[in-house]
Amino acid sequence: MSSLDIALVKAGRVKLRYPAELIADDGLRVTVRAPWAAPGARDFGFVRFEPGDVFTEHFWRDRWYAVKEVRTGAGELKGWYCDITRPAVVRDGEIVSEDLDLDLWVSADASAVLRLDEDEFADSGLAERDPAAAAEAAAALDELEVLARRGRLTELLD
Repeated sequence: MSSLDIALVKAGRVKLRYPAELIADDGLRVTVRAPWAAPGARDFGFVRFEPGDVFTEHFWRDRWYAVKEVRTGAGELKGWYCDITRPAVVRDGEIVSEDLDLDLWVSADASAVLRLDEDEFADSGLAERDPAAAAEAAAALDELEVLARRGRLTELLD
């Protein structure tokens, strides 16, 4: 397997860059695997990401989201963290994913489906700067939530 870098961009700046192992690329979706890349642990209240966690991340060139399956180092599924993003750009050994502030968390047993950061999205000004992108982002969040509530989110990943 080859490796590439993931560049997570927010507000025009790279907020996180990390290496990942390329698992598959079918021309539309790129799947990579990477360990938790941020320093230390991060407790969101509904899930805790920590060193040793493994993320299998799915980026699409034609969809406005990325879906990240999160497991402990021992392989126990924690759930799925879905970032609403512009379609991924894959070039020169890296995936560039532009975060649009909206997120969705789906617990491992799908008992919790949580829309996140809608206040940040509203405050970002995207709706004023780029109404079409804001509409795509909102529609992507709605699509993922419907799939998650119907127990069909993993169908995107098969």
